[in-house]
Amino acid sequence: MLEIRPVTSRRDLRRFIDFANDLYKDCEYWCPPLYFDELNVFNRKKNPAMEFCDYQLFMAYRDGTAVGRIAAIINYKANERWGADKVRFGWMDFVDDLEVSRALLDQVAEWGRGHGMKEMNGPVGFTDFDHEGLLIEGYEYLAPMASLYNFPYYVRHMEAYGLVKEADWIEFLMPCPMEVPERMRRMAQIAAGRSKVHIDKVKSPRELVRKYGLQFMDVLDAAYQQLYNFQPMTRRQKEYYRDMYFPLLNFDFVSIVANDAGECVAVGLGMPDISKALRKCGGKLFPFGWYYLLKALKTKHIEHFDLLLIGVRPDYQNKGVNALIFNDMIPYFAKYGVREIETTSILETNLKNQANFEYFNPKLHKRRRAYIKAL
Repeated sequence: MLEIRPVTSRRDLRRFIDFANDLYKDCEYWCPPLYFDELNVFNRKKNPAMEFCDYQLFMAYRDGTAVGRIAAIINYKANERWGADKVRFGWMDFVDDLEVSRALLDQVAEWGRGHGMKEMNGPVGFTDFDHEGLLIEGYEYLAPMASLYNFPYYVRHMEAYGLVKEADWIEFLMPCPMEVPERMRRMAQIAAGRSKVHIDKVKSPRELVRKYGLQFMDVLDAAYQQLYNFQPMTRRQKEYYRDMYFPLLNFDFVSIVANDAGECVAVGLGMPDISKALRKCGGKLFPFGWYYLLKALKTKHIEHFDLLLIGVRPDYQNKGVNALIFNDMIPYFAKYGVREIETTSILETNLKNQANFEYFNPKLHKRRRAYIKAL
């Protein structure tokens, strides 16, 4: 007998998080998320997205055994921004049983209709900074920390439910250049002169905040305004993401572009791939997970590098500012012995972002999809 139960307690929440780890325990490409991050994202007091989001988690059980999970989410701020009435679904994992996936999606649809929603959309999270997009190509590659992984059969389940494509993201894998391409070097020099900008090589989160406050988050907020499902960040969100991610970074790979007025106008950052460390510890810091993660983050030899983001303030876009970021990063790639670089998800319609990599012989190796269906 199949039963759908709402998650109502902390014990239920741990079962919800553990389900994915159990489902993928034998999958060599799965990267478990940090366990405490998963707990915090569903904490109504800690996650600042809860100021404008509502959600309900559900789990599916067959004869007492967990067989699926899903999150139903409404981001009211994004709905207002885009003139939509969407209920989102995310954190959806399930065994290969159409009855299970249908029951989970039905539960999201029912919950959404009860809150006045007219469409269902996913897989996406509370905000653009959560995992999003069902993997539809590239199952034979290891998932980095910043991306979802799912089994191929998920696609068949989405289509069987009547969900259709709304947006696709693509990801690139490329060999690491050992020196800056000459044309890119010239572009960086020209951009620096014309726009009166330069790289400010800050060395720590404290120095970054002392010099720029939240300006680097303001840059990302402004740069991403037109991207799929994005909603402007609140100040608390900016502080939350700053405090969560920036202490983890090696600041050799944080490129801040500043103008002559001392304003941050662009930012690029990345980090060593830590997916293998997360697999070793199952996403848990204790008892020894912190050691594996610290070793991966502080390594002096990086084989695989995750390029997390590049953001340019709109009034500095199309001026070659991105070239300064690569001109700064590439010598560090050589210093650390980076062999290959992987991008995070880029909307297939975001040609500006894709153009950043035309010099590096990129291979499109993964594709992700967000689906939609009228309720």
